[in-house]
Amino acid sequence: MDIKESNTGEEKRSLSFVEQLVEEDLAKGKNGGRIQTRFPPEPNGYLHIGHAKAICMDFGVAERYHGVCNLRFDDTNPSKENTEYVENILNDISWLGFKWGDIYYASDYFQKLWDFAVWLIRKGLAYVDEQTSEQIAAQKGTPTTPGTDSPYRNRPVEENLQLFEKMNTPEAVEGSMVLRAKLDMANDNMHFRDPVIYRIIQTPHHRTGTKWHCYPMYDFAHGQSDYFEGVTHSICTLEFVPHRPLYDKLVDFLKECDGTAARGIDDFRPRQIEFNRLNLTYTMMSKRKLHALVDERLVNGWDDPRMPTLCGMRRRGYSPESVKNFIKSIGYTKFDALNDMALLEAAVREDLNKRAVRVSAVLDPVRLVITNYPEGRSEDMEAVDNPEDENSGTHAITFSRNLWMERADFMEDAPKKFFRMSPGREVRLKNAYIVKCTGCTKDAEGNVVEIQAEYDPESRSGLPGADRKVKGTLHWVSTDHCVKAEVREYDRLFSVENPSADERDFHELLNPDSLRTDRNCFVESYAARKRPGEYLQFQRIGYFMADPDGTQEAPVFNKTVGLKDTWAKQNK
Repeated sequence: MDIKESNTGEEKRSLSFVEQLVEEDLAKGKNGGRIQTRFPPEPNGYLHIGHAKAICMDFGVAERYHGVCNLRFDDTNPSKENTEYVENILNDISWLGFKWGDIYYASDYFQKLWDFAVWLIRKGLAYVDEQTSEQIAAQKGTPTTPGTDSPYRNRPVEENLQLFEKMNTPEAVEGSMVLRAKLDMANDNMHFRDPVIYRIIQTPHHRTGTKWHCYPMYDFAHGQSDYFEGVTHSICTLEFVPHRPLYDKLVDFLKECDGTAARGIDDFRPRQIEFNRLNLTYTMMSKRKLHALVDERLVNGWDDPRMPTLCGMRRRGYSPESVKNFIKSIGYTKFDALNDMALLEAAVREDLNKRAVRVSAVLDPVRLVITNYPEGRSEDMEAVDNPEDENSGTHAITFSRNLWMERADFMEDAPKKFFRMSPGREVRLKNAYIVKCTGCTKDAEGNVVEIQAEYDPESRSGLPGADRKVKGTLHWVSTDHCVKAEVREYDRLFSVENPSADERDFHELLNPDSLRTDRNCFVESYAARKRPGEYLQFQRIGYFMADPDGTQEAPVFNKTVGLKDTWAKQNK
């Protein structure tokens, strides 16, 4: 790829092929040097990370070349759409940090599209077909054999106009009639074989109510909406490549309809450019199947942290910067690929390392008693919020005689290279003292229920001469100054690497162990006060975020990602 310096003065980087095509158009003076893109989601579900890739391109191109990116809701199917989805799409785009120019809806153009359809009928370029959907599909032929004409293809214009008007009445029966463009039933491109451009839907629309009973198909509304808005570059994913000739053909008809073709005006011809979709291992992007997961309560809503939705990732603790950095790292090509989830998680770790506040939390607690520390005494230790950020500040964590520590950090008969707590060995308690383990207490079954240690009063962190080196440093919380918490840890939602390509019912592919909940965890009081949206690192464990289900008195935390990629090791 060509290497060109960005307009923002950042270090030189490789342009995507999409940006190269945009720069070629700018160099040729197309559209008067104007750049206008759009992001056109259908409000029938929540946005997922695949949509984020399109968002980054649509808005990114506009930002890079000082243009504008508008938001347009493709609300042409009222049976699947509602305002809940509209509101959440707006929230997700804002969370990613992008700003749209204007907000449009395909429904803004329903009258224009209807008038254009009437013009096509009058020109003999569209007709009402009363075949069933199965008959129309069979009559279209195959990619290697031409289709056959509908028995209604040569209906008189006036009859088509009357029937088209009838389609837009409350009495019209869904599926009884459709309007088809009259193009070429022998064309190699199946999309040209008299595509359906209007169908009857008797569901009230979330914006227009019951004004319309007949709605345009996506292929008919999409390109025309781009044209109406003056979009210069219609950037979409690879599955729309075979749709592009129809997109251009309908724009040609529309230009003829409004007279711009006769005047030789070509400024408002959108250029469609396609790039590869974002696919992730152990993840499914099908909106239909995501709907099923939610509707069947196989997950806890669209924002379940196991979902690939942006709201799910936000709730889990992903930062918008990490999502955008991941998308930048995998790039844009014309070849579909399956991206490793580990790459996304690595981007999350890298970003959160720079912004997460370090706190202490014990997930599998066992009591640690500092036997030579005075009863009833406590003291505040200074803990650095983020050692990666010199301006991050500090907070206090209270130390006392009775502590909680991680059960896995103790071994009674430890090997030589075990640098955690073991009888006779010294370790440092993070931000506090060096302690030496003196023994442990077990229950009747032989389980360790308490560990004893003695502290060195001269070894408090930060004091002069307290820099004596020991090989292990452990985290802890004071039993009298901590809060009991629920911690939710997540695994892959699907148990196979590429569930979208698996022919089995997707229910069979679900990972039964994708969520593990532990309600016997303890966090320092400072962590319990953190709210959703604040990034945390539980020291030595991983990155976490408070969940909306929790309260300050009974917090709930979602594990965002571990400090290391353990999934890859488990699946070798």
